[in-house]
Amino acid sequence: MKTSSLPSLLLLLLSLSSNFLKVALSEDGGGLFCSAPSVFKSETASSSSSKPRYWKVTNPTLSPSHLQDLPGFTRSVYKRDHALITPESHVFSPLPEWTNTLGAYLITPAMGSHFVMYLAKMQENSKSGLPPNDVERFLFVVQGSATLINASGADHQLTVDSYAYLAPNFKHSLECDASATLAVFERRYSPLENHVTEQIVGSTDQQPLLETPGEVFELRKLLPPSLPYDFNIHGLQVPFLTSFRKLRW
Repeated sequence: MKTSSLPSLLLLLLSLSSNFLKVALSEDGGGLFCSAPSVFKSETASSSSSKPRYWKVTNPTLSPSHLQDLPGFTRSVYKRDHALITPESHVFSPLPEWTNTLGAYLITPAMGSHFVMYLAKMQENSKSGLPPNDVERFLFVVQGSATLINASGADHQLTVDSYAYLAPNFKHSLECDASATLAVFERRYSPLENHVTEQIVGSTDQQPLLETPGEVFELRKLLPPSLPYDFNIHGLQVPFLTSFRKLRW
């Protein structure tokens, strides 16, 4: 995928598939990680259907067979203006302010971005924390289910392919009785006078398809394309692949 030539505009691709999770903004490799090309093994329909849709998001099983046991092997790459973070590079540790939750950071401001993206693996009796002040949050469920509760006590059940946008300084919590894995975006909100955002809860299949003449994929906008919202998430679907794109690095 080609990115914009403008240094301030970058395309973040989070690919959540039956085979892998990736964050990408460029086609070229190299970077600070030891990397090697992957060998993709085809799966039969029966073996694929027996597993959850995104089961390989946190299962690093796409390494070439002759390198799977090599210590330190990773297909991840990291450069000044893009990153490709593959599952074998995920390092999970307790997520600050969350209870019974492990997190793996994929993109952070320390890498040069203006947002944070991480995976949150919620375990039994887990609960989310709040983002910092003036920071907006976008959640997408890739495994399991969790309950989103706002300050008024209203709750929404989030399952696989469900998402939620939480406005900055919006009091809420995400609670899980069993287990769930979420992709989380957080960034400092850029406000406009007399414009405010609101909580949004939805699912990818609820959003209308956008016209993509000549393309094989299906494209949906997950957030309203209106002035109060300072970014957008796109759901892009092709056979055996679901991905999310976010503008601005």
